[in-house]
Amino acid sequence: MMKCYFLIPALVGTAVVAITGISHASGNKITEQSAKAQAMGNAFAAQADDPSALAYNPAGIAYLKGRQIQIGYGVVLLPQTEFNGVTNISSPNTTSEMANGDLVAVPTVYLTHEVTSIPLSFGLGVNSFFPLVKRWDEGGGLREVASISIKPVNFQPTLAYRFDDLNLAVAAAADITYARFSSECFLYNGALGGNLGMLGLDATAVGYGYTLGLLWKATPALSFGASYRSKIDLKFDGDANFMGLANSASLPPPYNAVVPGSGTTVRSRLSADYTLPDNAILAVAWKPVQKVTLEFDAEHTGWSSYKEFKVDYQSSAPIYAAVLSQPVPKKWHDVWSYHFGGQYSVNDYVDLRSGYTYEENPVPDSTLGSDLPDANRHYFSVGTGVHNAKAAVDFAYTYVLFDDRTISSSANNPQIKNGTFKSDAHLLGISLTCKF
Repeated sequence: MMKCYFLIPALVGTAVVAITGISHASGNKITEQSAKAQAMGNAFAAQADDPSALAYNPAGIAYLKGRQIQIGYGVVLLPQTEFNGVTNISSPNTTSEMANGDLVAVPTVYLTHEVTSIPLSFGLGVNSFFPLVKRWDEGGGLREVASISIKPVNFQPTLAYRFDDLNLAVAAAADITYARFSSECFLYNGALGGNLGMLGLDATAVGYGYTLGLLWKATPALSFGASYRSKIDLKFDGDANFMGLANSASLPPPYNAVVPGSGTTVRSRLSADYTLPDNAILAVAWKPVQKVTLEFDAEHTGWSSYKEFKVDYQSSAPIYAAVLSQPVPKKWHDVWSYHFGGQYSVNDYVDLRSGYTYEENPVPDSTLGSDLPDANRHYFSVGTGVHNAKAAVDFAYTYVLFDDRTISSSANNPQIKNGTFKSDAHLLGISLTCKF
C-alpha cells in the first residue's frame, strides 16, 4: 500500500488547494479596531488619545484620565469578489464566479484605569485582528474551498508608565489569542469524474505574544509613536471529516484504494501549527493649527515567515495519509501599509475626520487561492465624533477598493490556470466611550 502514496499526484494537487483555507483565514488582518481611528485611515499610533490606543499604540493610555471604557462595533461587508477565468475545475472552459456576500461583525471592548498617585495606567483590550468569512457556490468553478470562517478573540492586559519630565510614555502588554476555524472543501479531479469527496475541518487554538508601545509628545503640536506586536504561535487542534462522493469501485488503481466510497465518512483528529506575523508601526502626528490634526503611519507586517502550511492527521486512512497530509507551499513576503489621516475640530463637541490607506498584499501569484484572493488595496475613510467631558460617540465608514488581481498561466497556480479577481468592500464602525 505504501507504493500507492507516490502514485497520486493529481489527488495531491487538488488537496493542496483544499486545505489552504486555515492559513489564509489567519492571514487576513483587520486593522480597523475603533471608529475614531478608522475614520482617519487608521493613522492613530501617534495620537492614541482614547481607549482604543490599546490596539494601535498602548503607550497612549498613560495620558488618559480617570477610568474609561469604550465599546465598539465594526461591521464588515465582506469583499464582493468576482472572478473571470479558467480554473482547475472549469478547464478548459472560462467561468464567471461571484463570492456569496456576508457580513462580519467585529466587536471591541477597551478599558483603562489611571493610578492617580503615580504616573501608571492599566488597560484591557478585547478585540479581533484576524476574522474572515468567505463562501463560493458549491457548484461553481472555485468550489475547492466552498466555505471558510475564522473567529478569533484577542485579550490584551496592558501596563503603561508616563515619564512626565520627558513627555514620554511606554507600555507593555500580553496578547492571548483564541481562534476557532471551520471550513468545507471539495476534492476534485476532472480526469476521475469530478468531485471525489468533501472535507470538513473544525479546529481551535490558543496562542500567546506581547505588544510594546512608545509615545513621545515632543512639543504641544508634534508627537511620535511606535508600537510592536510580536508573532503569535497558534497550535490548532480539532477534527476532520472526509465524505466520499464518488463510486470508488469504478476508479482505476490506485485511486480505488485511496478515495472512500460515496456516502462513506472517514474521521480523524487533526493538529496544525500556524504563526501570526509580527507587526510594527512608526507614526508622527502634527497640529499645524489648534483645530487640525494630521497623522502619517507606516506599518510593516512580517509575512515572510509564512513559507508553508501543513495539517497533521492522526488517522492512517489513505485519504489522509496519502493525500491530505501533504505540505502546502505559501511563500508569502513582508508587506508595508501606509496610513494618512486628519481631524478637524468644528467646535468643542464635534470633530470631522477622513483618511486614506494603501496596503500591499503578501500573496504571490503561485499560491493565490479563492479563499483569500488578495490584492493591493486602497482604503477611503470618513467619519465624525461627538463628545463632551463624560462621553464620546464616534462613527466611521470605509470603502475598500482592491486592485484587479490577474493570474497568468506562467504562475503555475494549482487552482487558477488564468483569470482575474475583482473585489471591493464596505466597512462601518461605531464606538461609544464613557469616562468616569
